[in-house]
Amino acid sequence: MTLVRLYPDASQRTALAKAFGCARVVFNDAVRARESARTAGLPFPKAGELSTRLITQAKQTASRAWLGEVSAVVLQQSLRDAERAYKNFFASLKGTRKGTRLGAPRLKSRKDRRQPIRFTANARWHIDKAGRLNLPKVGAVKVKWSRSLPPTPSSVTVIKDSAGRYFASFVITTAPAADAARMPDSDQQTGIDLGLTHFAILSDGTKIDSPRFLRRAEKKLKKAQRELSRKQKGSKNRNKARLKVARAHAHVADARREFHHQLSTKLIRENQAIGVEDLAVKALARTPLAKSVHDAGWSQFVAMLEYKAQRYGRTLVKIGRFVPTSQTCSVCDTVDGPKPLHIREWTCPACGTVLDRDINSARNVKKAAGLAVPACGAPVRPEPVLAQRDEAGSHGFPSGPRAA
Repeated sequence: MTLVRLYPDASQRTALAKAFGCARVVFNDAVRARESARTAGLPFPKAGELSTRLITQAKQTASRAWLGEVSAVVLQQSLRDAERAYKNFFASLKGTRKGTRLGAPRLKSRKDRRQPIRFTANARWHIDKAGRLNLPKVGAVKVKWSRSLPPTPSSVTVIKDSAGRYFASFVITTAPAADAARMPDSDQQTGIDLGLTHFAILSDGTKIDSPRFLRRAEKKLKKAQRELSRKQKGSKNRNKARLKVARAHAHVADARREFHHQLSTKLIRENQAIGVEDLAVKALARTPLAKSVHDAGWSQFVAMLEYKAQRYGRTLVKIGRFVPTSQTCSVCDTVDGPKPLHIREWTCPACGTVLDRDINSARNVKKAAGLAVPACGAPVRPEPVLAQRDEAGSHGFPSGPRAA
């Protein structure tokens, strides 16, 4: 998937606003139709029936005639989104879908943080010689290309975020062999201990500082939020202030995402196998450290490691969050019990080794993941690890919050 920034002019922004609105109305009509059928005890209407009733026939009525002002592909894709949302909901109810339990599809609002529309290949969108994205009933939109586009994408999704920015997301099919060739073979392995003072500590002793993007931007965000609170609701000045707050938050999120991308790519490139803890971020986010936990963005970082390992033929192993990595000596495996967070170094009572809390945890993560670890700090050349392409690799350890 490739994401690029769009810069539509005034008329194109109006056309996109119509498309966002029409797609939202069709989605909401589909949800209402299915909820009405459920309330009446009738079977859910099928996708073909909804398409005829909510798009084809609706365009011929006075109340929905404006649906004809946008591409029909956008409306059809909105129906597909509703269909997929219901399938995911039912799969979650049955327990056949992994992850957190999903609720029933809800009605979309024009005030939602993210407004997307999707164009598939049969919409006949294309990129012209000037590098602009030509969309049906929208026109040729200026694009800021951050990279060259690989072979012909199967679809493009146009997104407007809460900060008023426009993006285009292209879905591209790549060859696994070509992806694997982009990453040189490596015989290195590492364990990662994620933290707050240092974002990541590697088993070789490397400590990567936490940028703390939200903490550094707090003063600016506080000022923007205070200005927003003083504006009259419904006024143009309030909308301008709201955009200012949204852009400030977007800047923080973009900087954090860029840091995660650069670090995860670096680790995937340099290591054939990586061990990482399966942290209970939701539980930690209910503690006094909540703001710092959210600012670190551990879940996003681990998710990036996971999909990049799968894509580039690396091995990622998640260890259970109840493994006592900070209580165990990485040299002699003696478990010395829990320790307060302010204790950053301790001496193993069995072997007398002075241990750095974070580095020791990273080495125990590597060991628990089944990877080679240094003996008493001496470098050990690890055995080659077979790359797993079809799954990122996970061990079935118990889940729950981990005491640091």
